[in-house]
Amino acid sequence: MKIHNIKDFVGGWFIGDFKPSLDERTDFEISVKYYQAGDKEKSHYHKEAIEYTVIGKGKVKMNNQIIEEGSIVVINKNESTDFEVLEDTITFVVKTPSVKNDKYIVE
Repeated sequence: MKIHNIKDFVGGWFIGDFKPSLDERTDFEISVKYYQAGDKEKSHYHKEAIEYTVIGKGKVKMNNQIIEEGSIVVINKNESTDFEVLEDTITFVVKTPSVKNDKYIVE
C-alpha cells in the first residue's frame, strides 16, 4: 500500500495524461479539488472531453445556476461554464478522455 497527498498533484488532478500522475492514461482523468468561498474560475469549455463534476460538499454557481452538495453536473463537449464558489466546497471531477491542452477560456 502507498499513501499519497492530493497537495502533491497539480490542481488536484491525480490520474490522467499529465505529470505528476498516479496512473498516466488517456481514456480519463480524475481530480479532487478544495475551494474556499469566493473562489472563481473563468468560463471555459473542452473541445474533446466531457466533464463530470460531483459537488461532494458545499455550494457553487455555474452558468447562473446554484448547484448544491450531492449534485452531479455534466458538461458536454463545446459547452462552456463558469464556476463561482458560494461556500467552502469539495469537488470530485472526472473528464473523459484525458486530452492535453483541451481547456479553452471564453473571452
